[in-house]
Amino acid sequence: MNLSRLTIRARITGGSLIVAILISIVAGIVIFSQVQRIVSDGQIRVLENVESPYLTALSNGTDEIDPPGAGQLVAVIDPSGPVRINTLPDELTEQLGALAAEPDDTRIVSADSETFLVKVTSVETSDGTWKIITANPDDPEESVLQQVAFLLIASIAGINIAFGAASWFIGTAALRPVGRLRRSAATLVASPGSELLPVGPSQDEISELAGTLNELISQLRTSAERERQIVSDASHEFRTPLAIIQTQLELAQRQADTLPKMQDDVAAAQRTLVRLSALATSMLELSRIDAQATPGTSTTFELAAELADAADRGRQHVGHRDIRIEYSSNIAELRTVAVSDADFGRVCDNLVNNALAATGVEGAIELSLVILGDSIALRVSDTAGGMDDAFVPLAFDRFSRADHARTGGGAGLGLSIVAGIVAVSGGAITLDNRPGDGLTVEVTFPLV
Repeated sequence: MNLSRLTIRARITGGSLIVAILISIVAGIVIFSQVQRIVSDGQIRVLENVESPYLTALSNGTDEIDPPGAGQLVAVIDPSGPVRINTLPDELTEQLGALAAEPDDTRIVSADSETFLVKVTSVETSDGTWKIITANPDDPEESVLQQVAFLLIASIAGINIAFGAASWFIGTAALRPVGRLRRSAATLVASPGSELLPVGPSQDEISELAGTLNELISQLRTSAERERQIVSDASHEFRTPLAIIQTQLELAQRQADTLPKMQDDVAAAQRTLVRLSALATSMLELSRIDAQATPGTSTTFELAAELADAADRGRQHVGHRDIRIEYSSNIAELRTVAVSDADFGRVCDNLVNNALAATGVEGAIELSLVILGDSIALRVSDTAGGMDDAFVPLAFDRFSRADHARTGGGAGLGLSIVAGIVAVSGGAITLDNRPGDGLTVEVTFPLV
């Protein structure tokens, strides 16, 4: 039987019923054994009450024995062998000699088609050993036990049926909020909007589940809205250079009457195409970072070497401007860092390029790499005048650009890529903005 095909309510009811049946069986066995012991002890006490007058009389040395009461089955045998009293049925009388020879005990004796509970007791007197044999039919005991067994079976069956029905109704009531959540979720799927799943007034597990699902729905909606915004921004960013390329090529085709003029138009189109290619590369880089689940690793010495290379690459982009790019590091210990050297190089390049784009004809850019406790810190500081304070909270958003950076032709993805790499590695990034002076970006990566 495939239990996964059963509903939760059926599984709860079935499991509860199985447990109840097992408990009922154990309880029934214990109760029946106790009743059986009580009935058996009662039968033995009846036999003891029957033999008690004879035990008293013989123990006191009295030879005169009174006859038993009506319905009492007893036999008294004196030491010389004659039977002084015998009210036993014929079936037991035939076995009287054998019973007298048995040791003192209480036992079940079968005589023809009947069974008797027989007790044999010896009494020592000055004349010798007397034997007192008492008996009681075993049929009443069996009848009582049968009635008790039938009553237990019927009671256990009725209790289990009632318990199963109660479990079914309790499971139905407990799962009713889940049904409401499912119907609400189906409504949200059919008609997406800003509504959330209903959270009941009870502070139980289902309310906690609804709250958690609402948080997930809010995050998914935020992510979906962010993706739509990214697609819209990317479409806008791609559409503008594509339109420029198309215009420039049309001018080269229709209006360029000389070869140098056509070459100028084509060269302008190529520059726009380079910008478009850089934008596509940045978008692919962001996609790769978003899909990356675990960070790479590298050594502190590799990062120090990559920092020097990044400074050299930055100097190649200075051109005719008077911009000084310096770097420093105090790395003297070989440690493992939770970022690959390639990703670290991208972080350095993006920060240096942003600083270059914001710096005018002269300035300074300083890069440093230091170990701080259980992390390594990269600092990139410039003298480009800093950011507008209102732009600082938006600096890491995709396609966000400060006014002074728009002239550099960037797409506003540099800091977004940096933030993505830092997030994957489990590090942190902070901005020290000094309007009118400069900006310092500090990026920390954890040591493994």
